[in-house]
Amino acid sequence: MQEISRIKLWSIGGGKGGIGKSIFTLGLGICLSRLGKKVILIDADLGGANLHTLMGVHYPPVTLEDFLLKKVERLEDLIIPTEVEGIGLICGADDVLGAANPTFAQKIRLLKQMEGLNAHFVLLDLGAGTSFNFLDFFNYSPGKIILATNQATALQNAYGFIKSALYRQLSRQFSRNGEMLELLFQMGGKPEDGLPQSIRELLTSLRDDFPEEYAQVVRVMAYMRVWLVVNMVKNTRDGNCARIIQEVCRDFLSLKIDILGHLPYDAAVEAAINNTNPLLLTQKRGIAMAALQGIAAKIMKESRLPRTAWVTEEELMDQKELPAPSEEVAYPGYYFW
Repeated sequence: MQEISRIKLWSIGGGKGGIGKSIFTLGLGICLSRLGKKVILIDADLGGANLHTLMGVHYPPVTLEDFLLKKVERLEDLIIPTEVEGIGLICGADDVLGAANPTFAQKIRLLKQMEGLNAHFVLLDLGAGTSFNFLDFFNYSPGKIILATNQATALQNAYGFIKSALYRQLSRQFSRNGEMLELLFQMGGKPEDGLPQSIRELLTSLRDDFPEEYAQVVRVMAYMRVWLVVNMVKNTRDGNCARIIQEVCRDFLSLKIDILGHLPYDAAVEAAINNTNPLLLTQKRGIAMAALQGIAAKIMKESRLPRTAWVTEEELMDQKELPAPSEEVAYPGYYFW
């Protein structure tokens, strides 16, 4: 009987297209398989899938469309063997309108079967943007990875994805509480109207008069743990971009973002993409793959740990650890609200 990881399902998101989410997912899967783990990659981009192309599978015989339309009952029946030993692939639906917009029932059926797949690790490659589908996949996954590059737009989109995921989780928590939903939607409005400008201000406004709602927000925040990876790093300044995301998330969202690692730019990775041949990544020990191997080792360690909250209520409200932001916080070359 194989040992199952405590955290088996990992989602890779980032908001912006073209930052390397798919090749990162593939490379991470290869590194985990090198460590003797059975890995399943799922292309969760419902409507613009391309992970199968990177794997050299040009005409997938079955895709998520077949599962969503109940042509196939079990998700495991969609697994396609790949050229890389230890890695199976579930292809996303490509340009199918119905598959790109699954119903709530379809989505629940899909999510319930993901963690039941027979593998040590299941890696979800999310598409670009902040659609509810991607946010729900991300929030459902115990392992949450955000990928970014040093580009200003990529950093803003990474922060925007994290913020949207948190607000989506909170809005689902308070789906039957109209007053809380309205408060969440109005957050960040005019300060003179008395509207909270940050999660900490929201907690402060709830703490005394609405203890039940306060406790629910604290619970959601405590288990919203996110790991960050900066891709295509060419110099020290690029690597330091991770700190910008950390600081902005701390100041505005009261979230502690953990840095999982940095991936240096590597021409070998670009060659693997252009040749749609994953074996190029397994045969060449480039600098990016070496860094990915370190990230895979960290994920192995994290996956063995119990699923616990990353922060206590006292730490969440600690003004010294999480200083209250001004109305606008500027970082070198970037602006976030």
